[in-house]
Amino acid sequence: MTCVLRCLVERGGAGANGKTKTKLDPTKRNITEKNLMSYTFDKTLDTPFDVALAKITEALKAKGFGVLTTIDVRKTMKEKINEDIRPYTILGACSPRHAFRALSLENKIGSMLPCNVIVQEKADGQVEISAIDPIASMAAINNPQLRDVATEVQSLLQGVVNGL
Repeated sequence: MTCVLRCLVERGGAGANGKTKTKLDPTKRNITEKNLMSYTFDKTLDTPFDVALAKITEALKAKGFGVLTTIDVRKTMKEKINEDIRPYTILGACSPRHAFRALSLENKIGSMLPCNVIVQEKADGQVEISAIDPIASMAAINNPQLRDVATEVQSLLQGVVNGL
C-alpha cells in the first residue's frame, strides 16, 4: 500500500484543521494495494504491434463490442508537440447492449464510456494490451443495477484480453 494511502487508512485521513477523521477500516472498504493498483486487465504478446492491434479489434468484435474510436497517440504526439513515442493506440470499445442498459440507469454514465483498450509497444519490442476494468472505473457510482452491468462487461473484457 502506498505511504499516503497507508497513512489515510491507519490514521483515518486528515480534516481541514489537521485533526484526524473517523478511522477507516480497510477490511470493510476492501482497500488493498492490489485493488488500488489494478484498474486494467493486461496481457503481453510477442507479436508485431499492427498484428496485436488487429487481434484485439477482432476479439472485441467477436464478443459484441464495436470500436467507436481509434486514437493513434504516437501520431498525435508527433503532430501536436513534435514528440516521438513508441507505438501506442487507444481503442474506444463499446457493447451497445450494455451501453444502452447503463444509460438507462445513469444518464451521466456516458462520461465513462466507451471502455478504453490500449495497445502499446513496450521497450523490449513486445506489445501490451490493457483494457479498463469497468468495475474500477464505476466504483464511485452507488447504483447496484449499474454494478451488475459493469460486472457483465468486466467478464467480457477480461475474456477478450485473456483469450489473446
